[in-house]
Amino acid sequence: MSDLPGARTAQPVRVLLADDEEMIRHGVRLILRHAEDIDVVAEATNGAEAVELAARTPVDVALIDIRMPVLDGLAAIEQLIRLDPEPQVVMLTTFGDEENVTRALQAGASGFLLKDDGPQELISAVRAAAAGDAVLSPGVTGHVVKRMLQGGGGGRAGAGGADERLAALTDREREVLAMLGEGLSNLDIGSRLEIGLGTVKTHVGRILDKTGTQSRVQAALLAHQAGLAG
Repeated sequence: MSDLPGARTAQPVRVLLADDEEMIRHGVRLILRHAEDIDVVAEATNGAEAVELAARTPVDVALIDIRMPVLDGLAAIEQLIRLDPEPQVVMLTTFGDEENVTRALQAGASGFLLKDDGPQELISAVRAAAAGDAVLSPGVTGHVVKRMLQGGGGGRAGAGGADERLAALTDREREVLAMLGEGLSNLDIGSRLEIGLGTVKTHVGRILDKTGTQSRVQAALLAHQAGLAG
C-alpha cells in the first residue's frame, strides 16, 4: 500500500503496539511500515507490558487491544495517560459494541478502531491521534449513532429540531458535518475537501459551537437526525 497524503510531523510518529495475538501485531506493523512518518518503536503482548515499555520508551501513540491478559486495554489506558510524556491512546479491537467504545473514551482513549478497518484508516488514525485529533472508526461511529437513535436519541422523525440547529451553518460546515456523520477523521475530511488540517479543525469547532454539540459523536448523531448522513 502506498503512503497517504496528510500532515507530517518534524519527527516520525513513535508508536507502541500492544496485542496478545502475534499475527495482529505483525499485520499492523507491516501496514505502518508503509508510512514514512510512522515508526513502531515498541511492541507488547499485554497491558502491563505496554505500560512498562511506554514508561521506558516515550511514544506518541499507543495502539492498544482491549482484550489482553495480565492487564486489559481499558485498565492500561488509565496508567498510560498518567505517564510523562503522555501518549495518545487508540483502541484497536474486534469488539465494536457501544459499551466498549464508551468505556474506552471515558478512560481517556483518543480514538477507537476496529481490526477490520482498512490500512488507510489505520495510518490516518495514527497521524490524527499524534496531531491531537480524536478518532473513531467509521464502523464504530455508525454503530454508536445507530444505538443512540434506537435508544431514543431521535431519528429522522425529529429532524425538524435538528434542522433548526443546523440553520446557522454555512454550506461548507454542512459538508464537514455530513463527513463527521460518516465517521471521518479531520485528516480524511481535509483530504476529501482539499483543505488544510487547521481549516478542518476550525470548521469542526464552529460546528460544535453553533449546534450546541459537545463531541464528534454528538455531531455525527445530529448529522443523521438531519438526514445529512446515511
